[in-house]
Amino acid sequence: MARRTGREWFSSFPVCILLLLVVIFSTSSDIHNQMLRGGEQLWSGYYKLRVDLVEPTCHPNRNIEAEVQRQVREARQAPSDPLMGLLGEQTVNPADIRAAVENAAALCRERHAEFASLQGQMTPALEVYRAVEGFVADVIALGLTSQRYILVVLVMLCAATATLTRHHIAMRAIETRLDYTVSYFLQTVANVMLLGSSVLFRQTSHDAGADITIEREILHDLWIVGFAALTLVSLYRLMRPPADLQEGGDLMKAGLAVPLYTGMCLISGTYFALLGHASGIGVYLDKMMELSDMFLNVALYVWVGMMLKQTQLATLVFNAFRPWRMPPEMLAVVAVVVAAVPTAYTGASGIFVIAAGAVIYSELRAAGARRHLALAATAMSGSLGVVLRPCLLVVVIAYLNREVTTDVLFGWGIWVFLLTAVMFLVVSLTVNRQSRFELAPATEAFPAMLRALAPLMPYVLVIAVVVLGYRWALDVGMDEFSAPRILPVIMLAILVYEHLAFRKDSRKSTRKESEFNHQGIERSVRGATNDTTSEIGALLLLLGLSVSIGGVIERAEIMLMFPQAFDSPWTAMLLMVMVLVVLGMIMDAFGAVILVSATVATIAYSSGIEPIHFWMTTLVAFELGYLSPPVALNHLLTRQVVGEAEVSAALSEDGTFYQRHERIIMPLIVMGISLVLVAFVPLMFYA
Repeated sequence: MARRTGREWFSSFPVCILLLLVVIFSTSSDIHNQMLRGGEQLWSGYYKLRVDLVEPTCHPNRNIEAEVQRQVREARQAPSDPLMGLLGEQTVNPADIRAAVENAAALCRERHAEFASLQGQMTPALEVYRAVEGFVADVIALGLTSQRYILVVLVMLCAATATLTRHHIAMRAIETRLDYTVSYFLQTVANVMLLGSSVLFRQTSHDAGADITIEREILHDLWIVGFAALTLVSLYRLMRPPADLQEGGDLMKAGLAVPLYTGMCLISGTYFALLGHASGIGVYLDKMMELSDMFLNVALYVWVGMMLKQTQLATLVFNAFRPWRMPPEMLAVVAVVVAAVPTAYTGASGIFVIAAGAVIYSELRAAGARRHLALAATAMSGSLGVVLRPCLLVVVIAYLNREVTTDVLFGWGIWVFLLTAVMFLVVSLTVNRQSRFELAPATEAFPAMLRALAPLMPYVLVIAVVVLGYRWALDVGMDEFSAPRILPVIMLAILVYEHLAFRKDSRKSTRKESEFNHQGIERSVRGATNDTTSEIGALLLLLGLSVSIGGVIERAEIMLMFPQAFDSPWTAMLLMVMVLVVLGMIMDAFGAVILVSATVATIAYSSGIEPIHFWMTTLVAFELGYLSPPVALNHLLTRQVVGEAEVSAALSEDGTFYQRHERIIMPLIVMGISLVLVAFVPLMFYA
């Protein structure tokens, strides 16, 4: 076991523990459900046996006649109730009292009989079983209680790591000393603003006179401590510039090196301060806690992607297509189409780019794709799958809007997916194709493809064992809700398989030097977590501040500036498209859906646009926004995972205007044409 660095001990190792706890807590709920079912099958009435039995206090053999006489006597001696007198004369009926006493005696005998029966079932095996089941129930309770705390600690640990390693998402990398100074100075200002807002929010909550629970108090303190630490980290980096920076710099370019979260914080913080509501950012960040499970799922997806990068799985998948000798353009289409399936499970294209973008880019480059094509495909790798089952974003849309259902959305989503896939195929093979389209003969390629699929079989078997294990042992299928806790287990199982298989091969000395070099499970998990910490910090902080920007848009009542209905659905759709693309540029997908559901959707419905048509347009418009300058978030995430060196090398290449900017223009053409078709062609049939 190699020696760990200080960063690994204080950042990566705690993050790994926190992510494992999230998986354990979520899986323990499935285990507990099955234990309750199993207990009921093994011991009838287990739901009563699982708690300590309490002997009934009533007397089963009491004298009924004496009890009836006692109650009759007490009823006659009791003072009359003036309220009951309003209902008429009060009389004591011994027959009614006798019936009540007999029923109570019978019920008492039943309770004693049940107690004796249950007590007779108490065996050492049952005692052990219910002790284990009770422990699992306590783990679930702990997980539900600590979920929000884990999120805050995770965000702050990873954000501090991203700050220390210069890994926050910005429109331009830091190159000069001026870039560095401007970036970290504004980061420090933004972090101070976040700290002040959190302190004011805590004070406001106390001043409001509401009862503050201990859990809420701990959350307030965690935010304050976290932002205080983040402020100190950014100040430390500001005072300690690295020696490898270039001298000089341009102030305008330096502004582009400021992280996006910093800009969002400065904008929203200034807006709320001018309104006299300086705690506004703290309020909206606190709303993250209401969706803590979703943000923790984002962290798990990133971790899964980084573990995927440590395996040979992606290379083997690409190897299966190499016998066909596809041109790089067609291979890029295959990569993007195949990536749509895992994107549907992650729920958002940006999450998938962070998770698997580096793998897709490296494999396309290894297959001979030019840099611009590989960068374009990587940025688009998550754009096609957001309309496919079981994408969580679509589920959120159906949950917030009763006008549509998941079945209808996913049904039309397949057609939108096919449209965008065909558009990408057409654009890739017609615009700037630089390779000859000469596929290998099927008689040659198909047998070679089958041979290339053979090394994938153990991976398929490992995946099947985990998925079927969850299905049969825990009665949990693979869907958008269970994927975040099943996928990490799958990747860990694959790493264990590779550790055992490749270690065995290395002992036999049968592997070639050029083949995959597995580092062992401990180093693989450690390397994946090292990459994960910075990516989680950059992404979750950006998503959190995106919620704050949504609050600015909501409080500024920008949408009220537009008519609440249009006479022409064509005019309404044109406005909707522009607004939705802009929202896609500046907000995360889930926050944008919440905002659109409360504002834009109502205008669209009132203007005669069908709800299903509107939401399909929304999803495509969001993806175009994520690919559109000046922000182009998916391109920024691509640069984040493939490295600044690769992007700089692509920018230095010569060629026509299109060739020099293909990584930006190609996705715009594909998604732009797709958006026009999705938005306006259906209007021809019903508007």
